[in-house]
Amino acid sequence: MKTKRNIGGWFEIYVEDMQRAMDFYLYVFDDVNFIDLSKGDSQMQMFEWEDHLSGAGGALVKMQFNKPSPNGTVIYFNCDDCAVQEARAREKGVEIVAPKTQLPHFGFSALLRDSENNTIGLYSLK
Repeated sequence: MKTKRNIGGWFEIYVEDMQRAMDFYLYVFDDVNFIDLSKGDSQMQMFEWEDHLSGAGGALVKMQFNKPSPNGTVIYFNCDDCAVQEARAREKGVEIVAPKTQLPHFGFSALLRDSENNTIGLYSLK
């Protein structure tokens, strides 16, 4: 019998300017830390995570062959209240694509562009 699991396991958010991207995520999500996994010409800053907590691990990545895009896959970040992170993102001057909106039976979400013009999502229960 197969082990039950959530399908999401890892994500990568592609960036043009690693320091600018790190500064953005550190500001918007005040509880985030990074672990440097850079190697050769590729830069990778992994979001610190713990195995026993829910959610997928991921990283900011700067590579020659992958570029940021507002039209790619959307990663949703868990928040206590996505209005807080939306406000912090607005302070950084990024575009709010869809402000905090109630999802029937599922909580709330917001969509915004990060410092690299990727579309990211925010999700919270309140």
